[in-house]
Amino acid sequence: MSTGLILLIITVATALAFDFLNGFHDAANSIATVVSTRVLSPRLAVVWAAAFNFLAAFILGTAVAKMIGQGMIQLDIVTQYVVLAGLLGAIVWDLVTWLLGLPTSSSHALIGGYAGAAMARATILHGWRSAPAVIIASGWTKTLIFIVVAPVMGFVLGFGFMVAISWIFQHRSPRQVDKLFRKLQLVSAAFYSLGHGGNDAQKTMGIVAGALYTAGVMSPRDFAANWGRWHWPIILAANAAIALGTYSGGWRIVHTMGSKITKLKPVGGFCAEAAGAITLFGTALAGIPVSTTHTITGAIIGVGTTNRISAVRWGVARRIVWAWVVTIPASAVVAMVAFWIIRLFNPTA
Repeated sequence: MSTGLILLIITVATALAFDFLNGFHDAANSIATVVSTRVLSPRLAVVWAAAFNFLAAFILGTAVAKMIGQGMIQLDIVTQYVVLAGLLGAIVWDLVTWLLGLPTSSSHALIGGYAGAAMARATILHGWRSAPAVIIASGWTKTLIFIVVAPVMGFVLGFGFMVAISWIFQHRSPRQVDKLFRKLQLVSAAFYSLGHGGNDAQKTMGIVAGALYTAGVMSPRDFAANWGRWHWPIILAANAAIALGTYSGGWRIVHTMGSKITKLKPVGGFCAEAAGAITLFGTALAGIPVSTTHTITGAIIGVGTTNRISAVRWGVARRIVWAWVVTIPASAVVAMVAFWIIRLFNPTA
């Protein structure tokens, strides 16, 4: 077995390991609301979410994957080692924030790591002034704008749904409303999990496709079109990995998302999940890589503020926002260090 093939296997395996960790880390996004409202037990909730994470493979296309694979970083600087170092940066940051119980964005950790590794290679080859040139501005502009837009959309939709439902059901007893939305929350949780699987798994698809391309396994024509014969193997592998990760849990973050930000009832859980699902479906179909974590957090806060501003624990929310702010630069720095370490052992990396 050649060295190149071994490196490709390691890179793809690392990408799928990141995808698994993404599902594990972001299990909170899919199930925190349905668990905190006690509509489902934690174990049933993760099965429910994992199933719909996988089904997203057949529904939401690959527009986000193509943006990650081709629209973020100049491909002439990308090698197997760049991809590997980028993945390591994202994985390390995800593990750190998981240990701290912070619901940060695995997606932004991935693109931050990918950019950091590419910039490290450009710096070594051409000097530090060349590093910014590896960034494709158009792809990053959309992503950076939606760091703000996605949680705001979640907030506005969550707030709006909650106000509308409160008005529509104002003459129903709390018990009747609770009974109805316990059933409806299963539907909203399913749709949110579809959006989560469709958006987040696609980011790993783009990385895997990039690894196959830089290894020469995929032709430029196939890569630019629809990945040729690798199309379905990439899609199914990425969605299976994120589904398995979701099934494995991530309870530290579930606790933060489900109970520390604000207290939710089934009607609130439905509104938050519906708001998040609409945002994720729209951005996935438009090919915009957004954070599922940011989206559902914004939706939960929007629902909480319909009771009163003090219903939201703003200290916890502030801590989460600071974690969001540092995710891209932190994962980029970790990936740079990882690439430089790789370079010490292989000067041709």
